[in-house]
Amino acid sequence: MNDPRTLVSHPELRSHQSFPHFQTVGETPKSALERGLSFFADVRSGEGASVLLLTCTVFLLLASYYLLKTAREALILSIDNGAELKAYSSAGQAVLLLGVVPAYGWLASRMPRVPLIGVTTALLGVNLLAFAALYAAGTVIAVPFYIWLGIYNVFTISQFWAFTNDLYTEGQGRRLFAFIGVGSSLGAWFGAEAAGALVKRTAAEPGTLMILAAILLTTCFGMIVVVNRREVRRADPVGQHQSEAPIGGRNGFALVFSDRYLLLIAVLMVLLNVVNSAGEFVLGKLVSAQAMELFAGDALANERRRFIAAFYGSFFGRVNLLGFLLQLFVTSRLLRALGVRGALFVLPVIALVNYSVIMVAPVLAVVSVLKIFENATDYSVQNTVKQALFLPTSREAKYKAKAAIDTFFMRLGDVTQAGIVRLGTSLGASVAAFAAFTVGLTVLWLAVAGQIAREHRRKTV
Repeated sequence: MNDPRTLVSHPELRSHQSFPHFQTVGETPKSALERGLSFFADVRSGEGASVLLLTCTVFLLLASYYLLKTAREALILSIDNGAELKAYSSAGQAVLLLGVVPAYGWLASRMPRVPLIGVTTALLGVNLLAFAALYAAGTVIAVPFYIWLGIYNVFTISQFWAFTNDLYTEGQGRRLFAFIGVGSSLGAWFGAEAAGALVKRTAAEPGTLMILAAILLTTCFGMIVVVNRREVRRADPVGQHQSEAPIGGRNGFALVFSDRYLLLIAVLMVLLNVVNSAGEFVLGKLVSAQAMELFAGDALANERRRFIAAFYGSFFGRVNLLGFLLQLFVTSRLLRALGVRGALFVLPVIALVNYSVIMVAPVLAVVSVLKIFENATDYSVQNTVKQALFLPTSREAKYKAKAAIDTFFMRLGDVTQAGIVRLGTSLGASVAAFAAFTVGLTVLWLAVAGQIAREHRRKTV
């Protein structure tokens, strides 16, 4: 009864058009909400309210993270050597996750999905209130909060997508994940803007932002309970049984290392993070060099900082806007046209072209345009594909192995890239040399994507 509900066991009709809206021959009449959502995704009768609630849930999760991220930066950069401590935190997070992932697996083996999410939400909420209390008492919490938030961020998002993977059949997930992901894009943008406005207009302190985030986290759990009740009523006997059964199975690391498909996804996660971080490093080097060229000397240090701040403000704004538009209008249609396996190759092909161009033309104007397109595709198409890869896996893989991959292996990618940058810098590697190295990694990424596609075909249709 814990087997995945794939298109083989739960077949469904394929939509016959996606422009201007999705439509399927013979489908049950939709509500006004579902007809509106069909302009963006293949939402069918009875699915609209839950899809909208899940979109709002991930929106609030991302918004809460950006509130906390603002608090984190204020805390860590206000202490001595804060910037250096940030660089070492990924390693600390990876070490802690070696204990957190098995503990989560142990908990998941003993309770159904909603109580599991309730317990973890309560633990994270209590942690936030404890940090707020310690801050109010004058305790220095910068480093532990920085490390804790790095785990909170990846863990809450991973658990949310594990829940949606468990909630929906493979066919539903393929159709609905792209629109649910719109909440991520909007939440990241809104949370960053809201945190900035709160700090500027109300002088809110980090402790206040932590309490607000705890309230948002609790609200998210309430919406998950509502969605679960709605979907369990609509589910077949298998879906209803799975909603009440503990997750079962081994711990996340054991699942990853015993299953070729999961292990390949873990390798993909490491490579994706290393390539993306390498691109950010190259971009940062070029921005810094341009700032030094335009405003050389100590007397112009403030102008340099303003140039860099203005560049990244514009850069992040364009990435978020393009990512949102891709998520809203392109991702659903791309998945319908290429399927999960085809869409798996979109980002690595873009990255291969980008770093090949950067290798021969390491110019800031070129690199910034290429990175905007690459990052926007990563946050939209690639993120949706990453979640959809778990649809044909077992329930224990969706919760436990996914938690291990989305948290530990992602941080492992960060640590690996930090080591590569340190080694390359010590050897005096140029921007073009870093780009050439990244081209090699991207070729490896494409090869791994090909293996995942082959394994995915074996698991589904």
